Amino acid sequence: MSDATDAILARLTALHPKVIDLSLDRLTALLADLGNPQDAIPPVIHIAGTNGKGSTQAYLRAGLEAAGLRVHAYTSPHLAYFNERIRLAGDLIGDAALAAVLAEVEAVNAGRPITFFEITTAAAFLAFARTPADVTLLEVGLGGRLDATNVVGAPRLTVITPVSIDHTQYLGETLAEIAGEKAGILKRGVPCVVARQQDEALAVIEARAARLGCPLAVAGQHWTAAREGDALVYQDERGLLDLPLPALPGPFQIDNAGTAIAALRELGYGQAEAAAAMTRVEWPARMQRLTRGPLVEAAQAGGCELWLDGGHNPAGGAAVAATLAAMPPRPTHLICGMLNTKDVAGYMAPLAAVAESLTAVAIPGEANTLPAETTAAAARAAGLPAGTAADAGAAVGALAAAHPGARLLICGSLYLAGRVLRENG
Repeated sequence: MSDATDAILARLTALHPKVIDLSLDRLTALLADLGNPQDAIPPVIHIAGTNGKGSTQAYLRAGLEAAGLRVHAYTSPHLAYFNERIRLAGDLIGDAALAAVLAEVEAVNAGRPITFFEITTAAAFLAFARTPADVTLLEVGLGGRLDATNVVGAPRLTVITPVSIDHTQYLGETLAEIAGEKAGILKRGVPCVVARQQDEALAVIEARAARLGCPLAVAGQHWTAAREGDALVYQDERGLLDLPLPALPGPFQIDNAGTAIAALRELGYGQAEAAAAMTRVEWPARMQRLTRGPLVEAAQAGGCELWLDGGHNPAGGAAVAATLAAMPPRPTHLICGMLNTKDVAGYMAPLAAVAESLTAVAIPGEANTLPAETTAAAARAAGLPAGTAADAGAAVGALAAAHPGARLLICGSLYLAGRVLRENG
């Protein structure tokens, strides 16, 4: 990413330094001044949910591109570089194009208060409207009803991945309240694919869909996806698909993949596109095995594997635990950094059964990082022996020396994962 882009992003961050205030008013005013580019982008598949949004989008993109479509994609947060958020017709936006579109929205906004996510979403809409493509995959940033992406009036399809407790300061304290915010992306008459949900969340989604006349394709009711041996078997009213297992590791990826296949089926695609979605998918920091960089070299000095995962809420902790439990047996030691806005105890709870120890670190450059000792204390409270290290490099070096041949997993935050990938991706 260029210095010019960095400078613009820093200025955009400063436009709205106070706490997030979910509203569409600021963005709709800016978009109107820009000529409402959100109304000129290719047909939208709008994806909301608590966990699995990014993976589900990645499977969809792989399947649609295998069908020969040019695919725009919008995701957040980025890991290593901001460009990752905006993919134009299959390619990440270039530095020059990103700097130009950010400068344009900054000039038109003219210093008015607006959140960083809102103004950068406006920039993405401008880029999408000006670049020919066949479909736009739009991932919600936070919630749904008042999220900046929810200015698209008539998507082709909506998707709701599993809903769980997260961001309670913005979305509500109960699962029903949070599901109501996620279901805010439903639009009258537009079909919606719904991943496996807890009953409380599903009831809210179904009620809103009934009010709006949205045809639903619900996991467990209208379609199923399950692992059978070395295959993923997907079934719906159109028939049965015998597919390769997803390339992304972890038992929970069966559900994410099934949700994407259901969306592909709703769009009219079949066996070939679904199979390509399974085998061609790429999505970093989701139980990713690292293979190069100084941290990997430090791990390999002790014969250790080094893995990376960005999950950061209780469902993310459960997914990490399930993945580790399904992997070949090997002593596993965690290196964990978290934000103070997350349910740390809930994240830690499932991990004590699958890990030998946890080394806590602060996340460099993040104002909301949890102090390492606080993270370590939460791990110990969950029954996981824990200490601290100055940073991930120190943790990897110490663990590789003390536990040769172990599996080391850096986890707890997408921000920490991004830092690691910038130096070891």
